[in-house]
Amino acid sequence: MASYNKVLLMGNLTKDPELRYTPQGTAVANLRLAVNRKYRTKDQELKEEVCFITAVVWSKQAETCNQYLHKGSSLLVEGRLQSRSWEDNTGAKRSVIEVRAERVQFMGSPSGQAKAPSPVSSAQPEVSAEEASSESTWLAESEDETHEG
Repeated sequence: MASYNKVLLMGNLTKDPELRYTPQGTAVANLRLAVNRKYRTKDQELKEEVCFITAVVWSKQAETCNQYLHKGSSLLVEGRLQSRSWEDNTGAKRSVIEVRAERVQFMGSPSGQAKAPSPVSSAQPEVSAEEASSESTWLAESEDETHEG
């Protein structure tokens, strides 16, 4: 059975990047994106819907995003969907679907003033199975701090 998991999103940050470090010292940043879609109803009424998505960025790319991006920054994220489940402090099972960013392209800020030279792109290095496992464990343990609802 064939499968393909690729995501391209262009949107604006709804808040500043949230940078954290794993116990092993690997940087990880959550980028909260708002992606808008405009459409017309059958009655030709213009509507807009917003989808809020978290993109997770690792390593040097996470530090670069934290340094140059801020609330309102426009960016293009290329990556894959990732689903994670964990048990919170009360014993309740929780899960989330997010984008594991492979590339982040800075598009500038809505006001036209970017903190970083634009465009900037940085590829994410591959991680070993052992490192990926420790990253997932760290994220699950710190989930209450890094995700809303």
